[in-house]
Amino acid sequence: MSPALPVALSCGEPAGVGPELALRAWEALRDRVPFFLIGDAGHLGQGAPHVRIADPGEAPAAMARGLPVLHRDFGPPVTPGQPQAAHAQPVIDAIAEGVALVMAGRARALCTAPIHKQALAEGAGFAYPGHTEYLAALAGVRRVVMMLAAPALRVGPVTIHMALAEVTGALTPALLEETLRITHDGLRRRFGLSAPRIAVAGLNPHAGEGGRMGREEITTLAPVLDRLRAEGFDITGPLSADTMFHPAARTRYDVAVCMYHDQALIPIKTLDFDRGVNVTLGLPFLRTSPDHGTAFDIAGQGLANPASLIAALEMAGAAAPPAS
Repeated sequence: MSPALPVALSCGEPAGVGPELALRAWEALRDRVPFFLIGDAGHLGQGAPHVRIADPGEAPAAMARGLPVLHRDFGPPVTPGQPQAAHAQPVIDAIAEGVALVMAGRARALCTAPIHKQALAEGAGFAYPGHTEYLAALAGVRRVVMMLAAPALRVGPVTIHMALAEVTGALTPALLEETLRITHDGLRRRFGLSAPRIAVAGLNPHAGEGGRMGREEITTLAPVLDRLRAEGFDITGPLSADTMFHPAARTRYDVAVCMYHDQALIPIKTLDFDRGVNVTLGLPFLRTSPDHGTAFDIAGQGLANPASLIAALEMAGAAAPPAS
């Protein structure tokens, strides 16, 4: 698979900030990362520099002239900040087309602009909780791992969108082991780390302090970590989460695997809010996305910060492509 293969960018919700961010990302990356937008070229605005392409292979050469667009007619014109039911199915179709192109070896990776789940559910009966679950279904994968990545830190939560009171019951040895294996494999396959160093946070304060502040580290976490270390995994932990994220600590690992959502996302969003990238590991291709939503309140006003989308496209362009 050629390193010049472009990245596919699915358009996301066209009434959000996706169209303007795609153009600003093209301005920043036109000489460095070839990519193309799957969506309606009319949503970019009158006079926007773009090139309609018929095939992803045309994107690298077209980058010099404008944002390459694999044009798909979405029907009614877009109104910034106001999602329309008529656009819901085309948005879903753009994601599916991006997956098909990557899996067919015609694009290097998939980057997804933000969607609005309510608009898709109401307009097209979209039954998935979000992008990630839909991508897993399209790829025929049962389990994936969300990783947030920025230049200073990579983190992956074992449990994600659930109440804190539910975490202990959901945190099983099987779930932890599966998360660690997928993370280890993803860092090797997509990021070129031959022996990823994984730091694992404890669930309780001070990693339980030998059982005085909780026993999950002893009963649930440690046996899994010991078993994987015996297989050759470079794993440290369970570690006290409050000492894992200062500069010196971060030099000792490639990714921090955390037990719940905020334990993972607070440090990365504190360190680098604008350049965080959402990465899905466990798919047969790399998927990245900006770590923000549709931002309807500022859509169409030129106020959106393109840093996260630029970082997501850069990461997709630099990562190892799927095996041909």
